[in-house]
Amino acid sequence: MHTVINLEERIGKTVGRRTAPGDAFRYGMALQKLGVELDKTFGCRFLPKGCYKFHSHEEADSWLMTQLIRRAKS
Repeated sequence: MHTVINLEERIGKTVGRRTAPGDAFRYGMALQKLGVELDKTFGCRFLPKGCYKFHSHEEADSWLMTQLIRRAKS
């Protein structure tokens, strides 16, 4: 028994109308640059660094609003 591989088959599926960026690396680096510029402009980050886990979307939204309000007050 041997494995059959179809080299002509395109793997992957696009749902919706989104198209992939022409140069993904350049696109990613532009986002990094924007983040650095925003950080320098506003003096500090909007959200604390770290990895956050939530039990629901509602809990995550509540935490996000709390952080944004706290940032706006300072």
